[in-house]
Amino acid sequence: MFDLITIGDPTVDTFIIIDEKSAKLQCNIKSEKCLLCLNYADKIPFEKTEQSIGGNAANLAVGCKKFGLNTAIVADIGDDINGIVIKEELKKNKINTDLLKILPNHQSRYSIIINYQTERTILSYHTKHHYSLPKLPQTKYIYYSSLGRGFEKIQNKLEKYLIKNPQTKLVINPGSYQMKYGLNKIKNLFPQTEILFVNKDEAQKLTKTNKDIPELLKILHNFGIKIVVITNGKKGSFAFDGKNQYFMPIYPLKTIALTGAGDAYASGFLSAIIKNKDIVTAMCWGTANAGSVTQKIGAQKGLLSVTGVKKIIQKYPRITPKIF
Repeated sequence: MFDLITIGDPTVDTFIIIDEKSAKLQCNIKSEKCLLCLNYADKIPFEKTEQSIGGNAANLAVGCKKFGLNTAIVADIGDDINGIVIKEELKKNKINTDLLKILPNHQSRYSIIINYQTERTILSYHTKHHYSLPKLPQTKYIYYSSLGRGFEKIQNKLEKYLIKNPQTKLVINPGSYQMKYGLNKIKNLFPQTEILFVNKDEAQKLTKTNKDIPELLKILHNFGIKIVVITNGKKGSFAFDGKNQYFMPIYPLKTIALTGAGDAYASGFLSAIIKNKDIVTAMCWGTANAGSVTQKIGAQKGLLSVTGVKKIIQKYPRITPKIF
């Protein structure tokens, strides 16, 4: 019996940290959208570069493992160098890889992540895979996340699995490809979803509205989702269980890079729920874990254990979730 099986594409992430003098931002006064501008056809110097494995499903599996959960991952990887790195890193982090499928003559997913002024711009390569869902062992939770072209096939089987195994609870954090090309397909799972993790922009795309977070929480919950969680960067996080809406500010920790913060939040929150904690505790665990990850370059270097999140929570006892 697993506590958690994650489903999604793992990646190899290459981080490029750009000096502030090497680029500039152009922001629209009427919106929060900004453009990262580099001189065309120029040589752009950068401060340093790092590599690590990533991807929502891998980050979540590793994050929850650090909280003491028994985790496995369902994923396709290529037989290239990146695939070898992904498998070895997952094994190093004690993630069960029995459900990992290696595809001959295929490339693994990878991303180039440009860090500038703590924010990140991600160039993501979605290689074409013929996804399939293997026979799953017993598990308490399934975390369904970022997949590329052809994800519908694996989701169809997932829907049937959940009907046959109602004791298994579903958690969703849709990836960028699914948000762009498969919104309606993702929504088919909402009536079977225990927890949904999205940011504000994703929540607005799912609901096809520009409403503020309190209304977004209600609309998404009305789709049949039991617990809706919306993260909003430095502005904190929100959750709704159908009875109460909660708001949690961030902890005042120094931010170096934001990559992986959302996955760290989700792994802290979900681990608390699997350990039968309440939503207040789950939001504290998620916020502490996310804050720790933003102090490192990479999505997994700052991930904490239960002891680690409790230290941060104890350091800032006045910062707690509020019902609004």
